[in-house]
Amino acid sequence: MVILRAFEALVAGFALMTILLSLARSLLARQVPEWAEPTVRGRPGAVLIHLGLSFLAAVAGGYVTAWIGADDPLGDALVLGIAALALGGISALATRGSRPILDQLLLVAVAPIGVLAGGLVRLRVLGLN
Repeated sequence: MVILRAFEALVAGFALMTILLSLARSLLARQVPEWAEPTVRGRPGAVLIHLGLSFLAAVAGGYVTAWIGADDPLGDALVLGIAALALGGISALATRGSRPILDQLLLVAVAPIGVLAGGLVRLRVLGLN
């Protein structure tokens, strides 16, 4: 039962991250179409916006994962962070050469840091931190 609960927490956190990021990028594409891509060459503002959106979505995902995974909230958030890091690395490998390497590294690093921050916020809310 504990494993099922942890799996549910991971799926919920990842789904929330994906939905929030998709909605935010869709809204950004409507408002500022030239910034629709996560890495726009020559536009540092666009890169910072995408990093911020990724971070906020990851914080929300980490918080929800820690909230649902009540037995070990930070452990479940860390597993989600590792999954986000792995998926980000795969994405960076798939798109190598199309974006500057620094932008790719930042996009890969932001999600796990945000997930961890969300898990720590949940611990703080619980009074465990």
